[in-house]
Amino acid sequence: MYVPGGPDPFFGDSRSNLHNNRCFFNKRTKWGLTPFSEKGSDPPMGVAGREVRWREVGDPPSECCAYPWSGETCRSLVPVSSSGFVPEFIDEDPETFHHRVVDVAGRALWVPALSEQRVLVLGSSQRDDDLDHAALEAANVKVARRRSGGGAVLVSDDDLVWFDVVITKSDPLWIDDISTSFDWLGKAMSRAMSDLGLETTVHRGPMVRTDWSRRVCFAGLGPGELTHDTQKVVGMSQRRTRQWARFQVAILRRWNGQEHRQLFQVPLNETAASDDALERAAMSLDHSRNDILKVVVDSLSLY
Repeated sequence: MYVPGGPDPFFGDSRSNLHNNRCFFNKRTKWGLTPFSEKGSDPPMGVAGREVRWREVGDPPSECCAYPWSGETCRSLVPVSSSGFVPEFIDEDPETFHHRVVDVAGRALWVPALSEQRVLVLGSSQRDDDLDHAALEAANVKVARRRSGGGAVLVSDDDLVWFDVVITKSDPLWIDDISTSFDWLGKAMSRAMSDLGLETTVHRGPMVRTDWSRRVCFAGLGPGELTHDTQKVVGMSQRRTRQWARFQVAILRRWNGQEHRQLFQVPLNETAASDDALERAAMSLDHSRNDILKVVVDSLSLY
């Protein structure tokens, strides 16, 4: 992460005066920051004569800023991956993004725009009568539905980091067996979490179900998903056709089991023990969105 007045995250030298910085793409290295002396001046050649392309701080959404809709300037940046997993930031609401048409010839890494508005995204086969609509309205939580299976995920800018990874049938990462097709991505995300100082375990094997897993995604555990000391921190789902696979990944930044419980119609036979299990099912990751996206792209660049 860039620290004002401190060393540049990629080039190592001190680059202060952030209000005078522009964000640029260095074609031979990575995203970085560099100062300029005069607004509107022609961009100089980059480090060691490498060509650079300037962007103004606060430019419209692009690959320049790691999360351009957050209102931040280009202070925290993600590197460009040479693997083909280049982050594409997409300004669509959760439901529109979930129904986004996959039309790619190779690899894709899609990062949707999230806002402070919380949205409960249901799995494809999840029943609407599971929900407590009065509680949803009182909490100002909207409802959307995705095409992949599993339980509901509470989505907002504060709740999680969400991105989709797309590969095609011809990709070496493609695995026909759906139960093991998550393995490579689980390993990549485990490496990313390790870069943040969190050691995780990749789940391999059948779905682990609990009292709450039919309703809440992070209350269960599926192939490729990550836990830390039995608590889930990275969730995954997948849609696939004969031509492509689209992996949807959610990394928790905030978890509150009680908040989830209140959004569902709870049967009378639900016990306090199952409520406590829901609270302990997952954990929050205390890192910024940009920090998380950076380690994700770094890890995917190895594939």
